[in-house]
Order: sequence, then structure tokens, then C-alpha cells
Amino acid sequence: MIPKAFAYERAHSVAEAVDLLQQAGGAAKLLAGGHSLLPLMKLRLSAPAKLIDISRLDELRGVSVVGERLFVGALTTHHQVATHPLVCQHLPVLAEAAAQIGDPQVRNRGTVGGNLAHADAASDLPAVALALEAQLHVQSPAGDEVFAAEDFFLGPLVTALPEYGVLRAVSFALPPSGARSCYSKFPHPASGYAVVGVAAVVAVGARGTVEFARVAVTGAADVPYRARAVEAVLLGQPPQPEVLRAAAGHAADDGAIAGDAFASEAYRRHLCAVMTERALRRACGLADAAAGA
Repeated sequence: MIPKAFAYERAHSVAEAVDLLQQAGGAAKLLAGGHSLLPLMKLRLSAPAKLIDISRLDELRGVSVVGERLFVGALTTHHQVATHPLVCQHLPVLAEAAAQIGDPQVRNRGTVGGNLAHADAASDLPAVALALEAQLHVQSPAGDEVFAAEDFFLGPLVTALPEYGVLRAVSFALPPSGARSCYSKFPHPASGYAVVGVAAVVAVGARGTVEFARVAVTGAADVPYRARAVEAVLLGQPPQPEVLRAAAGHAADDGAIAGDAFASEAYRRHLCAVMTERALRRACGLADAAAGA
């Protein structure tokens, strides 16, 4: 498990990092927390000629609320997100998902930006990014660019991030007042990655019916996806157990569900329904679904 030889250079600003990427002509990778890139390098599934270290750029850290969005700097660690007062207050589903990533070492070194830019199909944060209609703020040679989360994830480990672009921050839409949320995951017993993970955000109006619903699924398909079929069933309906179960039955409709040696396609479809029902029940203030996985 030894990577191929590589050159190393530390960037002192985002602009310098963009310049160094251009100079490398596509042969360099950015190093942030390293918990996505380094395992690939050790397995020689990735062999960049140069690593450009951006891990000490304070301009890429921090959490703030601006208008109706919460901004998280790309180098903010998962632990910082999971424990930050602004995240816990405004977007508890984001804090809940970040707290379930990997182990303490990963959470204390891995970064939000690195996680999303890596685009692992079984990662936790992409589901939350989709459910919260995230925008990814990128600096590239073309200037500042913004990508909607739904347009960012193109395939396993493939994103719309420009070749010489640096992800600066991720902003998440704040749900309506009174909305409740949940991230529910069936983790792989060895890796902790999501076999299926579901982020749900639901708001019930004064009439007792669902007025706002955002549901997204990760782990089940080659790319995370919005479960719009689930949302469509929920809207305008009371959050009763039978309604939530019927909606959860459509959790696999919007994704190209995949199978592997651990979980077949049929099993993942089953998990999509089970984990979505659990997420919806918690988001609606009900007890966890009795159905087993």
C-alpha cells in the first residue's frame, strides 16, 4: 500500500492553488484532509504527479449564515460541522449526517469540501446537499462559479468541478420555519459508508398537512439523487404512518439502483423504502418504523 512517487507543493492562497493546478496541466490533485485521496493513492487507483496542499488556507474555513443560506467553508472538518452551534441550530440534519461519517480520526481531518468533491457514491453528505438544495461555490481560471448540487454529481467519483477549479464553500438553503429533519443510514459494517442513506426535511402546515418535503438518497445508486416521487406523495397529505409508508415505497423510483457483493439491487431497493420511512417518521415526530431491514 505505497503510492507512486509524487511532487508536493503548498499553496498559500486559493488563487495560487488555481495557478498551480494550471501549471500542472491536469497532473495534480488538491490535498485537503486527505481521507478520500490518500487511500486511492495507496491502492494506486489514483497516481497524481503532484499534490497541492491547501489544508492551511484559513479563507476556506468557517460557518456563517447569510440571508436564507448557511455557508460552510470547504476546509471545515466534519467534526466542526457536527458540533458548530449555527449548524445545530439551523440545519440539524447536516450536523447529524456529519457526525456519522467514518470514525473520529476521519471526522477530525476530513473536510466537507473534500467529501463532496470526491463524490463517493456511498458518502453521506451528498444526500444532505441534495435535500437542502446546496450550492457549491468554486473559484477557477474563469472566475467564481456556482453549481447546484443536483448538477454537480455526474457519476462515481465524477463531478462538474472544473479541471483547475477549487471548491471554496458550500451553501445550504435554510428550510421553512418549523421544518424538521433527519438523516437515516444503514451503514456498511466494515467501512461505515452508507449502503443506503436518506436525508429528509419535512414541514407540516397549520392545516396539518405536509407543505414542504425534500428527500434525497445516497449509497443506493451510482450517484445520489432527489427522491421526487416520495416528495410528490407527501405534499398535501397528513403525516400519518400509512401516508409515510406509501411515500417511502417510491424511494427507489428516481435512482438507477445498483447492486454489489454486499447488497443486491433488490436488497438496496428494500433498504431505500425502509430507511426512507424511518427518516420520514423521525422528521414528522413519530417513532421509528417497525419494519426491519
